Amino acid sequence: MPSDPPYPLHPVILSGGSGTRLWPLSRAEHPKQLLALSSDETLLQATARRAAALPNAQPAIVITGEEHRFLVRDQLATSGCAPACMYLEPEGRNTAPAITLAALHLAATDPDVLMLVLPADHMIADHTAFAVAVTTAQTAASQGWLCTFGVSPSYPETGYGYIHVGTPLPNAPQVSHVSRFVEKPDLPLARRLIDEGGHLWNSGIFLFTARAFLNELRKHRPDILATATAAWQGRTKDMGFLRPQGDIFRACANLSIDYAVMQATARAAVVATDFSWSDVGSWDAVWRATSKDANNNSVSGDVILANTRNSYVRAEHRLVAVVGMDNVTVVETADAVLVMNKDRAQDIRAVVEQLRTSGRNELIRQLRVHRPWGWYESTDRGDRFQVKRITVNPGKKLSLQMHHHRAEHWVVVSGTALVTIDGMTQMLTENQSAFVPLGLKHQLENPGHIPLQLIEVQSGSYLGEDDIIRFED
Repeated sequence: MPSDPPYPLHPVILSGGSGTRLWPLSRAEHPKQLLALSSDETLLQATARRAAALPNAQPAIVITGEEHRFLVRDQLATSGCAPACMYLEPEGRNTAPAITLAALHLAATDPDVLMLVLPADHMIADHTAFAVAVTTAQTAASQGWLCTFGVSPSYPETGYGYIHVGTPLPNAPQVSHVSRFVEKPDLPLARRLIDEGGHLWNSGIFLFTARAFLNELRKHRPDILATATAAWQGRTKDMGFLRPQGDIFRACANLSIDYAVMQATARAAVVATDFSWSDVGSWDAVWRATSKDANNNSVSGDVILANTRNSYVRAEHRLVAVVGMDNVTVVETADAVLVMNKDRAQDIRAVVEQLRTSGRNELIRQLRVHRPWGWYESTDRGDRFQVKRITVNPGKKLSLQMHHHRAEHWVVVSGTALVTIDGMTQMLTENQSAFVPLGLKHQLENPGHIPLQLIEVQSGSYLGEDDIIRFED
């Protein structure tokens, strides 16, 4: 059993979601947990700092996807919350297999340590109240209870699951049995649950020992435990990332911890919390969680409103003006604009499905594409040409590569570029340029201490990103 309070606490941050309900800002390659929605820090960074501030918190275990690994690592480093380790899922299999990886990792050293499971995409404004709730749950969790945290509902939300609170635990009276879990209800049922009382929103935050979780998983979903264990035992390490064996992990059942364990176990307990919480699962939720003006509008970016009330308007790249509207959501990005009735926030699934069916790129990535070395953004494109803005971070470089169908012209805007073309190296500074003929090996590097910014002009018969032969990566 863990030592007397305060117990060593191991945060487990789940950062594998796609957040499609916040399209067009959230995309598959840059999901909502990596976005700054209400402050200068992203949801992931806020989660990491909130966890790190808890009493006796250890460096976090982070579970994320292969495609987000560098963004997640860089954002955590920027926030000053470097993780203990990062596991990369070769394919998202929901929360039960992901949490199992972290439990196996911790149990290999001490199965009785407490693990605090935190989705990376939640907003919690009151860090003190959050810390009190976690501390309240620690004694029960150390006794083998699987604790979750329930939030007092402030309105009948159909996008959250609910928890019916049972009787208090005998040895931890501030923690209660879970009487039952209620799946996301329709609006009449949500209203009835609130009117009845005794129901809390299911926050999706959990506290338990690695031993307790693995024991309950063994009882109720031994298939997930067996498959995840085999994948974990076959893990490899590369560039500081831990990778479970890919083919085995992909065979895991795609199941949440709620279905795999929490709804089946007799050891589920709940702490009723009084902090403001949101999983920002819709634009309406973002509006609720952000500050409003005198007309109950929440705005971000270059926005002009006239005779508009109760609305959320976000401008990412240009001026957005909204006139004579009530209860609308308007979100502008460089390549897409969303306009909808705020009450229909959950219906964005229909738009996402149409984008998926038609294979639209706007579902996958923003015009600004992040890479381990920095980012690039297409600014203009026509027949046989494309113009990009490129930023290479200090000390980073692109792969040694060549193209079969295009030539490139680089113009340095600021910073210093070390350019290699066909084995010849030259240093370029502001207002200098280099031409890369079709078919020649080339490489771009930033040897300086400030970001390298340049304009790339591509010309040729085919300008797709798959026209790259990499020799060193």
